[in-house]
Amino acid sequence: MENIIRIKKATFYGYHGVRTEEQSVGGKFEADVDIYTNFQKAADNDSLQDTIDYHKVYKFLYQLALEQKHYLIETLAMKIADSLLMKFNTISKIAVRVRKNNPPLGGVVDCVEVEVIKERKDLL
Repeated sequence: MENIIRIKKATFYGYHGVRTEEQSVGGKFEADVDIYTNFQKAADNDSLQDTIDYHKVYKFLYQLALEQKHYLIETLAMKIADSLLMKFNTISKIAVRVRKNNPPLGGVVDCVEVEVIKERKDLL
């Protein structure tokens, strides 16, 4: 059985981007994480010990988003996916979406979003 735990619109202020102003002024970013796992035992026992603690996932995600600047949100999304797969061994598959709000494209754009989907077998 495969179940999904979703974290949606985790928001953080970061300094990711290619342009100098993006790295010095920063901007608002959002992330969504879809965690594929089996939480049947946790549901049967009503036990946090038998599932993935999404509070820990959020704290880990937030730390990853702030600890290092990246030119590309593609890099950040890949790092989040790989790191979560390595840290939580009961994740079988993960989908990570990272959005850069109000990107400097010279026009009105709500956001730019990238998505990474990885399975445990994809880890190098």
